[in-house]
Amino acid sequence: AVPAVAVAVAGAMSVFVTRRIPAEGLRVLSQASGCRVRQWDSEEPVPRAELLAGVAGTRGLLCLLSDRIDREVLDAAGPDLKVISTLSVGFDHLALDEIKKRGIRVGYTPEVLTDATAELSVALLLSACRRLPEAAEQVKSGGWTTWKPLWMCGHGLSDSTVGIIGLGRIGQAVARRLKPFGVRKFLYTGSGPKPESAAEFGAEFVPLARLAEESDFVVVTCALTPATQGMCNKDFFAKMKKTSVFVNTSRGAVVNQEDLYQALAQGQIAAAGLDVTTPEPLPTDHPLLSLKNCVILPHIGSATYATRSTMAVLAAKNLLAGLRGEPMPQELKL
Repeated sequence: AVPAVAVAVAGAMSVFVTRRIPAEGLRVLSQASGCRVRQWDSEEPVPRAELLAGVAGTRGLLCLLSDRIDREVLDAAGPDLKVISTLSVGFDHLALDEIKKRGIRVGYTPEVLTDATAELSVALLLSACRRLPEAAEQVKSGGWTTWKPLWMCGHGLSDSTVGIIGLGRIGQAVARRLKPFGVRKFLYTGSGPKPESAAEFGAEFVPLARLAEESDFVVVTCALTPATQGMCNKDFFAKMKKTSVFVNTSRGAVVNQEDLYQALAQGQIAAAGLDVTTPEPLPTDHPLLSLKNCVILPHIGSATYATRSTMAVLAAKNLLAGLRGEPMPQELKL
């Protein structure tokens, strides 16, 4: 096991950090006066037993989206826990009802990862629709013999209809990047219309079924909630065009993966690109990995050096502000 290491001096504000994070973020904590930092200093997730031991008696917790912060963890932390800061924009790993009940404040990291995630969403869409990993593999395996008119043909964005599920910050940033590719029309769906956000792209608010039927590309950028869980399922894929491409960079559980596998294997849709799966990591023998028309990435949406560093600093600042009873730069209002 990797030992939890103590940084800085003993003081009133004890903090547990559940993983090795970018140095800039840790520096913000360790240089704060009166802050005592303990950290699970590893690239790998903190084991459950170590998490429960690590949070005991702490005032603040800095966690990742891979840490399940439920009633058991909150009980182990005890009544001193005042702040949870997550190094993520998503918060489906936090037991929010329980956290709210105990009066614990929550910080998160929206906005700072929007551009990086939108870039990755576009890269994944292009990889899937133009069959890039498949084509690169042909070069290595000797499958590339000559130029052939119909070989490795995919689907382009020019004059297409793009459907976005969840026109929030990331959804808008994706649309903004796709527009110059010559997209003809944007559709979107979500909990309700967002006319001011949609105006920039002339995007039309439609029901989920119509988005599935009319879109050449479907990009999922919504939050995981009880309403969105398993939303992209058999019925949804059955409504999509045979030539359409499906991309998910939100959370794996928004998609029914068995249904997606069937849709791809049976040629019901053309291709898919996923940056998120259930579970994560996806087992190497998972059926989706056997498909040529499915590009799967290891949840790297926000993975640029600059973005991860900014996220770590923001998470640290959220934590310190919460410990000091000050307004957080980014607080999740419960």
